[in-house]
Amino acid sequence: MEQPHAVVIGAGVGGLTAAVALRQSGWQVTVLERAATLEPVGAGISLAPNAQRALDVLGLGDDIRALAAWQGGGGLRAPSGRWLARTDSAAAARRFGGPLVLLHRATLAGLLTARLPAGAVRTGTPATLADPGTSGRPATVTTPHGDIAADLVVGADGISSAVRRALFPAHPGPVHTGFTTWRMIVPAPRQPFAPHETWGSGQLWGTQPLQDGRIYAYASAAAPARDRAPDDEKAELLRRFGTWHHPVPALLAAAGPEAILRHDVHVMAEALPAYHRGRTALLGDAAHAMHPNLGQGGNQAIEDAVVLAHHLTPGERDLAPALAAYTRDRLPRTMDVVRRSARAARTALLAPAPATALRDGAITAASRLAPGLLLRGFDGIADWRPPARTYAA
Repeated sequence: MEQPHAVVIGAGVGGLTAAVALRQSGWQVTVLERAATLEPVGAGISLAPNAQRALDVLGLGDDIRALAAWQGGGGLRAPSGRWLARTDSAAAARRFGGPLVLLHRATLAGLLTARLPAGAVRTGTPATLADPGTSGRPATVTTPHGDIAADLVVGADGISSAVRRALFPAHPGPVHTGFTTWRMIVPAPRQPFAPHETWGSGQLWGTQPLQDGRIYAYASAAAPARDRAPDDEKAELLRRFGTWHHPVPALLAAAGPEAILRHDVHVMAEALPAYHRGRTALLGDAAHAMHPNLGQGGNQAIEDAVVLAHHLTPGERDLAPALAAYTRDRLPRTMDVVRRSARAARTALLAPAPATALRDGAITAASRLAPGLLLRGFDGIADWRPPARTYAA
């Protein structure tokens, strides 16, 4: 039997995970990436137990858990440094069956690409979906080097997905939320600190350790679309967060302006009709872009990839039932996470001072009465488990 061929458009976290999962399921895989190289992106990714269990399917879960850096306490703070709610790494592991692991995206990309054969990832290769295919006709992808016929195409090309627009041209796509984010990786300050997220009035800051001793810091604030600092983004962050509690000023002092990434936040407010059409499937931000406030964007892309591979049987000529099952599994869950992430963002980024004071007081009181409040927001998300093949299958 001829080995079926899958083309994955996009070599981000979701695309690489899909490539590994499909290859382990018996597919020949080609990954097409527009960027000239898979250069490390200066940002971290948080992998919750749900994504770790998905990566267990690929034999990578324990490799990820070994990179866990958060040990001990942490929680939610006010800009003054006052603790609003506390939790600890052991409580999170007990509740969800594993640690919360923060790592550099380049580390995860390296673990995934190591599971692919040489030449499977083609960088500097922009790709266009020319034909999504049908049960009787392969899909076609156009590249500068010629067309590629594929039994399956996976659109993992991010928020601005051209594959999504080709499949569903009438859909409005992601919309701007009114918020922007900053991300950076910087050396650890000399004075120790507990990992935390800090909520102010219309803006937030997060500081989390990486296993290699560096710090992943992120921030978010209300801002118009495409708005940028008149000088540089370090100066903008100093204006907004320079007087917040330790270690925020120390981290900003250590950051180089060129190392700070800024992106506007866009989300898929309106669900797509499906996550597939013909022989083409969508995953990750291409299908369900979400607020970063629950840290689930990459996690849901990893889930998508593993579930997609689970449903696809190599050698099956008609992929329609399998892709329909993928949509049934993933669309309700991911759009629920989109909505929950939006609620978390609205709470974290409340702007009026009276509303902020009420929010902080309610969180403080609730956390005293019900310890573990912060973790409850991940119930139904971090406890997800990947589907298992039946004995008959």
